[in-house]
Amino acid sequence: MPNAAVTHYATDERASDESIEQDFYHFESDKLTKEMLDAVPDLVLVLNQQRQIVYANESCLQALHLATRHKALGQRPGEMLGCTHAREVPGGCGTSEFCATCGAVKAIISSLKGLESVQECRISLHEGDALDLRVWARPLLLDGKIYSVFSLQDISSEKRRHALERIFFHDILNVAGIIASYSQVLEMYPDEAQKVISVLNSASERLIDEITAQKNLLAAENGDLCPESAIIEVRTLVEKLVQQYHTTDRPVVVAAAVPDIILMSDFALLGRVLGNMLKNAVEASKVGDTITFSYSVEGLTLTFAVHNPVYIPRDTQLQIFKRSFSTKGSGRGLGTYSMKILSERYLHGRVWFESTHTLGTTFYAAFPLEWPELPH
Repeated sequence: MPNAAVTHYATDERASDESIEQDFYHFESDKLTKEMLDAVPDLVLVLNQQRQIVYANESCLQALHLATRHKALGQRPGEMLGCTHAREVPGGCGTSEFCATCGAVKAIISSLKGLESVQECRISLHEGDALDLRVWARPLLLDGKIYSVFSLQDISSEKRRHALERIFFHDILNVAGIIASYSQVLEMYPDEAQKVISVLNSASERLIDEITAQKNLLAAENGDLCPESAIIEVRTLVEKLVQQYHTTDRPVVVAAAVPDIILMSDFALLGRVLGNMLKNAVEASKVGDTITFSYSVEGLTLTFAVHNPVYIPRDTQLQIFKRSFSTKGSGRGLGTYSMKILSERYLHGRVWFESTHTLGTTFYAAFPLEWPELPH
């Protein structure tokens, strides 16, 4: 047995190639079991006690473009699916710190203890892609050995629909309610027209902004978003955003005298990313807290930073950029996810954060000063 690698969650031990081959032959040679597994339209894997694949059904081969079942043998589910966290530590799938929040790993471990489990999980792929999955894991006792029968169902479309429904029914309905209420006030008190019209204009802009945000996010996920580079005066953009998100009980301040910097980027998408950074900081802060907005240039890279004094719990940090995760309730709070996908997939940038008990939380977004030339 090789020396154990460092693991942050599940055991990293693996079975020998000989043991995996024996398990595979057991399922492959059982005609009835093989036909039953291949008849299931969902992806189904049989895992050994080390969470390694010893059998994959026909749906898996087709979905993952595997020429033979042997291509999957010995891998763990996250490794087969291409999860980024499976490659972060030597122990592989199930052993990184992020794996402690993974529904798939939890379900598999439960099944190997003899319990059926149904979980949801989000598999982070390269280049910002991800899979939302519902997984089932059931124990199977065979010849004195326990296996996990692990099935997966893609629920990405379901998650997108639920998130949109929540946003439209909550956020957009609230803004529409403001417009309706103030329209009634305008009708009842025409003398207050100037004040009411100002509120109506602001609410209308928020409504359009929210709808545009969701439209852009869907386009970004589908690969249909076409960013357009333009010359951006950074100081002007920063001042506009500070004015937009500043409140008397949670003030937004600029850290230092801001230099005049010109950036080539998509104005609307960049404003969306930075606006979400500020909005999240304001919402996470307590009354009396100050949110600090700053930016700096190093070489050919411009980095924005938004700081608030509130610490993000570690279990939340591990899920912060997942589409399906939110501290605001199920189906809401797509801000951090959209920041990530817009910046890294369309604005040639990078988004990350740091959070400690002593210093609070800072989100960063870095972008090239010049819009990269795409190859013809």
